[in-house]
Amino acid sequence: MAFSLFDSKGVDIDNQRFTWRDMVQKPISKLDDDAFTRVRIILTNGIELEALRFGHMAARFNQELRVPLAKVRRAEQHQATTVNWLLGSDHSPLETTIAYEQVAIEVTAAVAQRESDPYLAQVYRFGLLEDFDHLYRYSAMLDRLEGKDANNILQSYTDIIPGRPTSEHHRAPGDDLRTPYDCTSADMLSKMHALLIVSGEAQTHNYYMNVGPQFSDPLARQLYAEIASIEEQHVTQYESMLDPSESWIEQWLLHEATECYNYYSCMQQETNHHVRAIWERFLDYELGHFHMACEALKQYERRDPAEIITNDIAEPLAFRSQRDFVRKVLADEVDLRTDGTRFVPIDQEGAASRRYRDGLNAHGSPSQTVASGYIWTPGGELSRGGPATAAGGVTH
Repeated sequence: MAFSLFDSKGVDIDNQRFTWRDMVQKPISKLDDDAFTRVRIILTNGIELEALRFGHMAARFNQELRVPLAKVRRAEQHQATTVNWLLGSDHSPLETTIAYEQVAIEVTAAVAQRESDPYLAQVYRFGLLEDFDHLYRYSAMLDRLEGKDANNILQSYTDIIPGRPTSEHHRAPGDDLRTPYDCTSADMLSKMHALLIVSGEAQTHNYYMNVGPQFSDPLARQLYAEIASIEEQHVTQYESMLDPSESWIEQWLLHEATECYNYYSCMQQETNHHVRAIWERFLDYELGHFHMACEALKQYERRDPAEIITNDIAEPLAFRSQRDFVRKVLADEVDLRTDGTRFVPIDQEGAASRRYRDGLNAHGSPSQTVASGYIWTPGGELSRGGPATAAGGVTH
């Protein structure tokens, strides 16, 4: 059943109230809840934090929007707190990292398959193979450092095998830029896809930058430093897909529409009834924010929001294992590289990226070191009774 953003006004911003007990609710269980409940939580928190960042930047350049944006940001802050605090303390920072990479893989794969623009779909496929390899490297670190099997977090939804080697992800800045969509002709869903994915990647970058220094193990610190750098590249890649000619209010409207799309998708597929009630509540709140942005577009730009939100949401984003699709992309596109905004065979990669990468890896690559000799096996290191030194291990 299609979902219309215009059919419900949602909850008025002045009626969006919270208490501390509202915001700090019972967390999910690491093992008892379905992994996709955690996927939805992490993605939603990223989208809320993107909304906060955007709201602050927009307010710096728009005097007349400062009061409405301040009201919306306060609600977004409390929504983000409610959502992020659903993650339980039974997750170690490395286990949460595994979960972040599962979000990046499964959500990006779902978006790539639904994306109608062939070039934008290619961008998503290119990025997901890199997140796929990050999962493999962090799984090796989890095994070595904590003796844990990453599949306890992944719940068999996502493979633990190498993708495009992380040591080869480092590119010159110009080779991370992509051709933006044209806001006058691009599909509405293409615009929301781009905002959704850049939100998740920005959150991942920030998490790695914050948690990496907390490790005492030197290799773990280096691994987080390496992959955090690549996550910044991913933010650069995905945000460059946005059309820079969009006005601030148009961007605000799209942010709110993306949040509604996400909450609607979460609500439709959530298996934890307690968490589902939060998705339902916050969908109503986001519809209230969406209609505030609609009114601002009418008042200040004399534009009809229906020029931007051109159709209903036909179906929710698919929160499910995308294993078969990811395996096919891995088989077909692992050797793709970039030259400027183009995707090219490995031997045609831009020279600037090769020089840049050689410099960064001059003293070795943490991602190669951590996975030396590592092959995922059920149970991880504890089941083997010793260090992860399986003969013939993958050494990508």
